[in-house]
Amino acid sequence: MDSPDPISLVATVVSGHRVASGDATDSPYPNGTIAMQTPHFRALGVDLSLFYPATLNVSIAPAIFTLQPKITLPLVKWSTDHDPESFSFVPVQLLWQQQPFDGLIYYPHPETKINHFQDPSVLELLLPHIQGIAYESKVILLASANELIIKR
Repeated sequence: MDSPDPISLVATVVSGHRVASGDATDSPYPNGTIAMQTPHFRALGVDLSLFYPATLNVSIAPAIFTLQPKITLPLVKWSTDHDPESFSFVPVQLLWQQQPFDGLIYYPHPETKINHFQDPSVLELLLPHIQGIAYESKVILLASANELIIKR
């Protein structure tokens, strides 16, 4: 993490809605939302090709977060099935078993999202595939304290 103002916090891997990956049994997006969004984001300057096409969800409970992101893509029309959504991204580094993994906080703006809302203590992360990581794994997150604001 190259941020001059890093924040470090412990988080726990938790289950998500499984729509980003397409693994949810009732998902209308069999290939996953991330795979569908990737070409739209790339066209707008955000390249997700280094990341596994799913999110890793981590809880920072009881804390909650807000973002002041430098990267926001407003009203992206990534699906013909619903209205455009806005997305923000914040660089993050996840440390697990003393291994660093660079990624992005992926934040679909709730005010433009149609469903699958997240708990305000859960961050969705885009990362490379991490072999062996599982629910309840403890991780450390490093991000810019100017972009990721923690409320305890």
